[in-house]
Amino acid sequence: MPRLQGKVVAITGSGSGLGRECALLFASEGAKVITSDYVHGRAERVAAEVVAAGGEAYGMQADVRVEADMERLVQATVDHFGRIDIMHANAGVPEPGFGANAFHELSLDDWNNIFATNLTGIFLAWKHAARQLIAQGEGGTLIATTSASSLNAYPGFPAYTASKAGANGVVRAAAIEWGRYGIRANGLAPTHGMSINFALPQEAAVLGLSYEQMAPWDPDKRAMPLRLGTPPTLLDNAYVALFLASDESRYMSGQVLASVDGGNFARTSIIMPGDLGAGDGVLPDELRDVVEGAS
Repeated sequence: MPRLQGKVVAITGSGSGLGRECALLFASEGAKVITSDYVHGRAERVAAEVVAAGGEAYGMQADVRVEADMERLVQATVDHFGRIDIMHANAGVPEPGFGANAFHELSLDDWNNIFATNLTGIFLAWKHAARQLIAQGEGGTLIATTSASSLNAYPGFPAYTASKAGANGVVRAAAIEWGRYGIRANGLAPTHGMSINFALPQEAAVLGLSYEQMAPWDPDKRAMPLRLGTPPTLLDNAYVALFLASDESRYMSGQVLASVDGGNFARTSIIMPGDLGAGDGVLPDELRDVVEGAS
């Protein structure tokens, strides 16, 4: 049986990137999907893709920063499919300049917009989904897309990093507050395999490809310990979201999974080069001679 057979899912930021990939995957696993996106027309196009593939979907424009829009999203889900089972709060925005601007040059307006989208947007989507789930009385599932930057900071992305760390806190708080109603809350924190559209203007064509897929793939030149012959994709992250949405994770709550990290979070660095093999040692060349001479 498909893993989400009969489930009704709403996904924010699903007009492109991971949200779109999750909409297509969830529908292929039996879910009825409501897609939503800030950019007019994108969510509707993804819904049409789902329907063309034999699924059930409805798309709508909605802004996660606006509470009335998140209330309207949940109501539209109930109006079209009779209920909601899963809310995937996926929408997010990057730092202005995409890592090129100094932290001390960041404007308050940009800081507030990043937090309104990446953190408050999760709260608003989950708040109105939780109200409906509590009213239904049958539990439910909340998912958030956070980021690897919530675990280790991305250089050049200070507000983004802070907002995503806050999102991890919302995951833990929601698990405690709404667990009594049978509602569980989890997140995924992607590292690799994320959408190149995130770095492009909102009006750019939806490419459906990860950063790694857009360049020649040489696993020996990537910043991860894991070496595989093909690059990480959006689907690699979507499968983690599918696990969190499905009953396979029914007793998980308050967790944030570092998805598609390629082993990055298995290591740390003091002065140790990151790509040494066993037997190469940990000292840089400029210190090795000093140590060997002293011995």
